[in-house]
Amino acid sequence: MKALVQRVEQASVRVGDAEVARTGPGLLVFLGVGHKDTAADAQYLAHKVLNLRIFSDEYSRFSLSPLDTRAEILIVSQFTLMADTRKGRRPSFTDAAEPDKANGLYGFFVEQVRSSGLRVETGVFQEHMVVDIRNDGPVTLLLESK
Repeated sequence: MKALVQRVEQASVRVGDAEVARTGPGLLVFLGVGHKDTAADAQYLAHKVLNLRIFSDEYSRFSLSPLDTRAEILIVSQFTLMADTRKGRRPSFTDAAEPDKANGLYGFFVEQVRSSGLRVETGVFQEHMVVDIRNDGPVTLLLESK
């Protein structure tokens, strides 16, 4: 499982003409689920995201976590994070989980993050989404469960 985490001033998701999610200061998490991933991977990454010291303290050091700052979190499924681009010019998605499994683990990850009490919004699984991001920093980190 992979999570591309961006610190944001704000982020939103549209499906068609409708805005389906919006967050203020916090994190945008793009989540990719692999075919070998399990609930343990989702738990590990949720804990990592919630405790990641990615926000600045009064000395401008990365010392504060989303839990410390009461950050808002937007989680968007993104199977393309599982792409293998080592050969040729077309990405291979053979490492991505099948939709039913991916949706289940995505939902489990979301619930793990929600259990923290933070405000959590989501995109819409398997839909074409337009994600608007105002990256803060920019700060972008790739987390992996393996």
